[in-house]
Amino acid sequence: MKKRRLTRAIKGVAKTALAFGLVVNAGLWVPATAAPTSDGFKNYPKQPSAPARAPNVLLIMTDDVGFSASTGFGGVIPTPVFDSLALGGLRYNAFHTTAMCSPTRAALLTGRNHHAVESGAISNLATDQLGYTSVIPDSAATIGRVLQLNGYDTAWVGKNHNTPVWETGPTGPFNHWPNAMGFDYFYGFNAAMADQFSPELIENRNPIDPPANDASYNLDRDLAEHLLHWMQVHHTVQPGRPFFAYWAPGTLHSPHQVSADWIARFKGQFAMGWDKLREQTFERQKRLGIVPANAVLTPRPAAMPAWDSLSSEEQAAASRMMEVAAAQLAQSDYQIGRVIDWLKESGQFDNTLIIFLHGDNGASDESINGANNELASLNGIEPTYKEVERNIQDHGGPFAFGNYPAPWAWATNTPFQWGKEVASHLGGLRDALAISWPARIKSSGLRTQFGHVIDIAPTIYEAVGIKAPLAVDGVKQQPMDGVSLVYTFNDAAAPSRHTEQYFEMLGNRSYYSNGWLASTTPEVAPWERHHAPVDPNKFHWELYDLNNDYSQANDVSAQYPAKLAELKKKFDKAAVRNHVYPLGADLMTRFAPSNRPDLLAGRDHLTYYPGDTRYPANSFPGVRQGWSATAHVTVGSSAARGPLLIAGDLFGGYGLSLENGFPVFLYNPTGREQEREELSGKAALQPGLHDITVSFAANPAGGAQAATLTLSVDGKAVDSRSLAKLYRVFGNAYVGRAGLTELMPGARKGALADATLRSIDIDLKK
Repeated sequence: MKKRRLTRAIKGVAKTALAFGLVVNAGLWVPATAAPTSDGFKNYPKQPSAPARAPNVLLIMTDDVGFSASTGFGGVIPTPVFDSLALGGLRYNAFHTTAMCSPTRAALLTGRNHHAVESGAISNLATDQLGYTSVIPDSAATIGRVLQLNGYDTAWVGKNHNTPVWETGPTGPFNHWPNAMGFDYFYGFNAAMADQFSPELIENRNPIDPPANDASYNLDRDLAEHLLHWMQVHHTVQPGRPFFAYWAPGTLHSPHQVSADWIARFKGQFAMGWDKLREQTFERQKRLGIVPANAVLTPRPAAMPAWDSLSSEEQAAASRMMEVAAAQLAQSDYQIGRVIDWLKESGQFDNTLIIFLHGDNGASDESINGANNELASLNGIEPTYKEVERNIQDHGGPFAFGNYPAPWAWATNTPFQWGKEVASHLGGLRDALAISWPARIKSSGLRTQFGHVIDIAPTIYEAVGIKAPLAVDGVKQQPMDGVSLVYTFNDAAAPSRHTEQYFEMLGNRSYYSNGWLASTTPEVAPWERHHAPVDPNKFHWELYDLNNDYSQANDVSAQYPAKLAELKKKFDKAAVRNHVYPLGADLMTRFAPSNRPDLLAGRDHLTYYPGDTRYPANSFPGVRQGWSATAHVTVGSSAARGPLLIAGDLFGGYGLSLENGFPVFLYNPTGREQEREELSGKAALQPGLHDITVSFAANPAGGAQAATLTLSVDGKAVDSRSLAKLYRVFGNAYVGRAGLTELMPGARKGALADATLRSIDIDLKK
């Protein structure tokens, strides 16, 4: 009896072992014999293979582009590549995002609602609250990882704004970087924005500098060339495997920058102003059939100035800012076209599913007058038109970090109200979508079905011929929230399958249900960064019948109070299910670093050593009252020169350096002359060992934000300044080397010479 039970047990174990590739032989575990593969090998691990005739997939999403910016959707900015994909394939005029960057990208890559994947706001605004940590969970695998497991080679080129900010430093951790999220190759930047001339690039996990001596360098061109080369290598080495490429250029997020020859093409083209541009765009949209014949053009918000209210000088400055934006978007379209052309030349275009979403939210209405240095707004500095006019010819070039006035964003969000950040209104939510797949899409034209960014992942999975996995890498997966759009590919009249959807961003919220949209009324405009606290729970609600009111123009809440109450209740249920509550409406309060993990928390002394390492804010203490830095230097001669410590750039930064033997500290926190201070030693340092210290001490007599800035050499103060306000400095830090740009135009760049930096000590006093 015991023998029979033992025999059955051994057989059962053996059966289980066989399932894991093992057999029992003479009491030993040995590998099971594998069937020969097509290349004759028996025991090498087999790579996953894609379904037969699975398409290549190219997913493109631009940044901060409005619904009507492109010529294909009624605008005046020439985008022939996007337009050709839309006209030869499908155009969607009711497709929606989350109204802001990281949340849209998280939803796009996972197919889940943004709060459900911990991305209720951009990663820089993460808080210790369910739905808002910015850490995409392993239970929501990205498109990249799912396709990797199904025989695809994968690449991500451009913007990554989905790595938690405290994990972007030189020691990681790296499990939320693109390579770990399912992408074999990454080339781009880990940030909200990037300088088009001097971007802080990452290749896979390695920081790299752009070419130092290439005056013609441009980030969009660089991204195109890296993606093109990756595709070419893939096509040569693995022609039998499909690829998935995710291309996310930083265009048209600030800074608006592009080469002068592109800007020149648009000179004078926006002299009509934003009011006329919006009217003309609306007329073209009706002629093109982008909007229904009964659509209404919504009026300009009272908080935005009429074009005719501007002086001629202000109009000239505003026109220039729009010319730059148009040039940048047109140039980006051209670079995308180079990749599309190669797909055609290599015979891959017909079986490549191209999904091109123009914008991760509505156009950026975050600066009412525009700006030559938008980063200054984070320090509470909003320029007047006079200040913008002063350097307007620099706008678009390497010495400006610009954005255009909010009314231009409103004009490129035609025919809708509002723009970026406003999740209650279509100007913030609705973006132009084009889909091309000649091998499968046989009925081109306009598609009017309701769509959302969470629909992209399930669309790709169905097109490829796979199902969303129940588990990935041993982790049970969250249900997909999106609905595949494949049903629309060859049936323009198909009823919408995505019938319910919530939206929320910074307290502004709405709920869509079968053509009805309940929306809160914005209490704060996006350009009002520093405002009195508001309670989003007290926001007023509006109601729109989008089936008969395409542009969300007529509030019918008074006529249909029961419908409004129904949608508010649906929003509440969705909010609870997706971890939306509690609500918060204050962007700058969330921006405080204390809301997120701090790798340096509790430490009052740190030592840094010279090298090429790039230190983001999470790994290098920012200046504040009680901050000091001491450089331990060996001077070789009185001609010693070069950088010791650099943080930020000419748009906001500081630097400690040697200039012909003199220690010099430049504090340039806003890029403006009125906040800039330069301290210098009184004599050149003699050869030998020296300690050079710069410190910011609290100055209570001057006010709570005042500080005394002091430069010392070998323990003796040699220069000082009184600061009425100590401003934060944004940007990466470098020890013993220059940054990517100078700290002010004309400032010296170069390596440390005739001196050796041994280390730098940072001390933090409370």
